[in-house]
Amino acid sequence: MNTKIMKLLFNLYPPYWGTGISVSFISDDYQSIQVKMPLRFYNRNLVGSHFGGNLMSMTDPFLMVMLMKNLGRKYIVWDVETHINFISPGKGTVYADFRLTESWLESIKNQISNKGESIRPKFEIPIYNSQGKTIASVKKTLYIKNTKG
Repeated sequence: MNTKIMKLLFNLYPPYWGTGISVSFISDDYQSIQVKMPLRFYNRNLVGSHFGGNLMSMTDPFLMVMLMKNLGRKYIVWDVETHINFISPGKGTVYADFRLTESWLESIKNQISNKGESIRPKFEIPIYNSQGKTIASVKKTLYIKNTKG
């Protein structure tokens, strides 16, 4: 799917527009995505900073989609675990960046070939503010399996 259409679909997805989350960039090769969320009256918590559930939502399902697009239909990719560490209150607009490299994708394919079944790679995604300060860190575990042997 064209990245412009995918970006539009993400941005129209009710759980994202309802929280103010938007995709600001998707590279043509699906190896880079940037997501942002401004602080609004409807996505604040009781103490006036970003609601933690929305911060976690900023990281779902972008890595899964990126891997699905880059690995192809021969692979099953699932998000299986997510943990968030809140470092400091999120104020203003916050961002999350997702990046894959060709060498990392080749490494994934090799690990699956060598292991023979499936792998569960772990990722850490910092969520940062407009000054570049990390306000939360999200750790994700994905499940990847080759369906075609």
